[in-house]
Amino acid sequence: MDVILVPLIVVLTSVIGIYVWIVIASVIMHWLVSFHVVNHSNNFVLMVREFLYRATEPILMRIRRFLPTLGGFDLSPFVLIVILWFLQAVLGRLLLKIIVVGSV
Repeated sequence: MDVILVPLIVVLTSVIGIYVWIVIASVIMHWLVSFHVVNHSNNFVLMVREFLYRATEPILMRIRRFLPTLGGFDLSPFVLIVILWFLQAVLGRLLLKIIVVGSV
């Protein structure tokens, strides 16, 4: 069982870590477009922006339903990152427990 479960947990933890960076990139891209730092009519910028939007918006939209409006501040990416960090910590503890119990 450990042969499958340990690599699966490691992969899930890595995927969560990559997704955290995608959320951070989405926030930065939104700021860059909002402050007219990047040209939003550039095809590459449009592709990156579309990818980040499609990767993050379905989850962020669900989180926004439960958050109060704070005068233009969107805290949903912060809440999502905290949730993802929590999931990583739970998976890490589970992995540690599997390794320690498996070595006894």
